[in-house]
Amino acid sequence: MIRVIGLMSGTSLDGVDAACLETDGVTIGATGPAVTVPFSAELRGRMRDIYGHAAMISPGDPELRAVERELTLLHVQAVRALDWPAELIGFHGQTILHRPEDARTWQIGDAGLLSRELGLPVVHDFRSADVRAGGEGAPLVPVFHDALAHDMARPLAVLNIGGVANLSLLGPGGRLVACDVGPGNALLDDWAMRHTGVPYDRDGALARAGQVSQRVLAALMSDPFFVRGAPKSLDRMSFHRGMELLSDLSAEDGAATLAAFTVRAVANTRLPFLPRRWLVCGGGRHNPVLMEGLSHSLTVPVAPVEAVGWDGDALEAQCFAFLAMRSVRGLALSFPDTTGVAQPVTGGRLHLDGVAEAAARVVTAWRPA
Repeated sequence: MIRVIGLMSGTSLDGVDAACLETDGVTIGATGPAVTVPFSAELRGRMRDIYGHAAMISPGDPELRAVERELTLLHVQAVRALDWPAELIGFHGQTILHRPEDARTWQIGDAGLLSRELGLPVVHDFRSADVRAGGEGAPLVPVFHDALAHDMARPLAVLNIGGVANLSLLGPGGRLVACDVGPGNALLDDWAMRHTGVPYDRDGALARAGQVSQRVLAALMSDPFFVRGAPKSLDRMSFHRGMELLSDLSAEDGAATLAAFTVRAVANTRLPFLPRRWLVCGGGRHNPVLMEGLSHSLTVPVAPVEAVGWDGDALEAQCFAFLAMRSVRGLALSFPDTTGVAQPVTGGRLHLDGVAEAAARVVTAWRPA
């Protein structure tokens, strides 16, 4: 096993998560410290502007390049804050566009700059190989959830509520089924920012004060995405065109309706087999309105992942540490029932430019002949 730091900056736009893991890409030896370095309000605003026109932006756009550099240096800061003797970095980058139907998935972040600043090998670009192979490119977390839950009773569902909500369904015999299921926190966060100036609905207070508009909820749930079976995936902005449906709602009623939308999307997901238990990670597990809604709507116990000793704030960063090691070893990151590829696909690119020979040797020794 080697020591890997995983880095994740998700579509919730809250900050950079960094987490430490000892792994061989198959099993997890130990977890280490974790840290979150928050985005400044200014960087968050610039990121929101990029999301608004990502489909039309050029890779050479000066503002995009400036944001990418600032974002990368924030990742450097997160790694240094850990002060942990890593041998490899797993760098997801920041997704600004995800359209697998157009064979496009785009994560910004300068792996070369990250590697030079830290003097370590970096695995990046985790999703492109899957999309090139005809897959959705997401979610990639199921194989990590499977390793974490190796000794738990199954079937088990692990639900991540980030900007987008995604599900790993862990079945008997090692079967993995996965998909994105709905909007997660993205719509609710943007609604809260618009109406309160706070970039999320703290403690679900705004939603709890409102009433769900069943008319608007039904219209939101009529999106064709919900008719499709898994595997399937979403862009952060996939449902934003529906925000105009909330234009005549109060701040409180809009928040209540969007929270109900997240819950309904999860509860209505068609599953090939039913889990005995749901474990919830991501920022959404901190919203009591979402957690209460899930507990009411699902027919089996629902709990945050901390109930089984996992760190829900570090989980996605830990995942990309795990996937980085799998990538180095040429092991599969995605599977037919997780992203829709025809056969298991590895992915990620290893960046070694400028890395000291001794540091590179530790990692390359694990690469397949």
